[in-house]
Amino acid sequence: MLVDRPTNAHVSANAHISGHPTMPDLKLLALDNEDLDVISATTQDAVVRVGDMGFAKADHRFALLMNRFAWEDQSKTKQRRRAALHFDRVSDVKVSGIDTNAVDGVLELLAIRFTESDTPAGNVDLDFAGGGTVRLSVECLEARLQDLGAAWAAKVTPEHSA
Repeated sequence: MLVDRPTNAHVSANAHISGHPTMPDLKLLALDNEDLDVISATTQDAVVRVGDMGFAKADHRFALLMNRFAWEDQSKTKQRRRAALHFDRVSDVKVSGIDTNAVDGVLELLAIRFTESDTPAGNVDLDFAGGGTVRLSVECLEARLQDLGAAWAAKVTPEHSA
């Protein structure tokens, strides 16, 4: 897992939300399953608009914008952050259980998984609450997650039953 943070990243430009220091912007790169597990955990419970996902076929890139819950933030004031996630070397995208015409529809991202089929090629599955899935056929795993700016207080903390 490669993490790109400037040397002064311990405090962001907007140093306080409700009197608490904010977390630095994340920049993560995934090139294997272990790396992708970190991105999956970081984006669990992210809120995604259907219209904020897209496949640039000519560029072999699938990208989405999200409002992710900042699980890594241990302060009392829980935060959400705007973030972008993209996958490179994508040859095909299949969607099931999601109405792609409902561009204002909102999805909750549960997990991201990679299954190798013909090394290093495979499928990346983005699993959403309610059973929706976006499956990316990739030449190899190459994903990048980057926070896009200021954080804001989360209205609720996501909960999961066992």
